[in-house]
Amino acid sequence: MDVAGKTAIVTGSAVGVGRATAIDLARRRANVVVNYSRSEDDAREAVKLVEAEGARALLVKADVSKDDQVQSMVQQAVDAFGGLHILVNNAATTHFVAMNDLDGMKEEYWDDIYAVNVKGTFFCARAAAKAIKASVPEGERGAGAIVNIASVAGIRSIGSSIAYAASKAAVINMTIALARVLGPEIRVNCVAPGFIDTRWLRQGLGEQVFEAARAGQSRAAPLKDVCKPEDVSQLVMSFIEGADLVTGQTLLIDGGATIAG
Repeated sequence: MDVAGKTAIVTGSAVGVGRATAIDLARRRANVVVNYSRSEDDAREAVKLVEAEGARALLVKADVSKDDQVQSMVQQAVDAFGGLHILVNNAATTHFVAMNDLDGMKEEYWDDIYAVNVKGTFFCARAAAKAIKASVPEGERGAGAIVNIASVAGIRSIGSSIAYAASKAAVINMTIALARVLGPEIRVNCVAPGFIDTRWLRQGLGEQVFEAARAGQSRAAPLKDVCKPEDVSQLVMSFIEGADLVTGQTLLIDGGATIAG
């Protein structure tokens, strides 16, 4: 896909992987919808960075766990740019609860995590799919693209909490289901990052734990590094631009940490 002139929604694109992906799309002259739910100042900064690359940007506040807000976001994208071609499902949340702390994994934490990570991914894909299919020639193979951001947590059952890992496993499973039903026009794939060096993870783990975890992951990984948001965005863009006959797949990006044992 040549993304120049195409329109993309990147959920949760105020910071981190979402922001990096929005900027990469902008560098290729795509129109970019920058979505946020809480971090308005960060989102406005992301818009400026997108526009600095010479692309058009639209800032939309929407909670992806609310179907009516998702439907509105998609309609705003179509109204502003005349269509929709790409969705990157990046918005996510978690609660940090040790895996062995079963009592600490409260019901409301499950509800919060699944509302955003699972229902939100579905709501966005459902709304976007209708707009994408209306924007591309009927029957044209892979003319639209959806990329879901999962996590190695969904494969290895590690990470911030049991609920988070389960939610990301659901995203990986959902990717396959969506790929089956949205072809041939839309390719649906999934990126599963390992440890990512982001402000969000640093704040969630705390500085000391974060630095220890990053050092340990770097030592263990064959490539001796952990992901940065730009690394993950690079893989997202490869699914969008360079994988015309790939759908329903999940690809890990973790410097090889998973295969290190």
